[in-house]
Amino acid sequence: MYGMTPFGRTGFDLFDLFNDMDCGSRQMSVNSCRTDIKDAGDKYIMESELPGFEKEDIKLDIEGGYLVLSAEHNTENENKDDDGQYIRRERTFGSYRRSFDIGEVDTEGISAEYKNGILKIELPKKKHETPAVKRLEIK
Repeated sequence: MYGMTPFGRTGFDLFDLFNDMDCGSRQMSVNSCRTDIKDAGDKYIMESELPGFEKEDIKLDIEGGYLVLSAEHNTENENKDDDGQYIRRERTFGSYRRSFDIGEVDTEGISAEYKNGILKIELPKKKHETPAVKRLEIK
C-alpha cells in the first residue's frame, strides 16, 4: 500500500489520513479512533476503532467526493448521598470527524457494519472499462 494511491489521491502519505480532523469544543485524540485501510483487490476495507460509541452515535456521509466519518459521544455519571448531595459527578464529551477521498470508489456499493467497537466499511473500486478497439477505414 505504501507505493499506491488509495482513493485516487496523488501525493498520498499515510499520515495524511490523520490530518483531516475538525476541531470541536473538545476533540477526542487521534489515537482514540485509529483507522486502517486495506486494499483487497476489487475493494478497499476500512476499519475504524470507535470504542465506547454506540451505533447511533456514528454518522457516515458522502459529501462531494469524500466519505465523512463523524461520531459524537456524551456520558454523564452521577452519584449522590442520602441527602441528595453530590459525592461524585463526572461528564465527558467527545467528537470525531474524518474525511476520506473516495474518487476511485463505487459509492453505490459502499457497505458498513459496526460491531464490538469496530466500524468496518467496504468500499468497492470503480470498474475501469478497457476502451474498445476499433479499426478506422483509410481513404
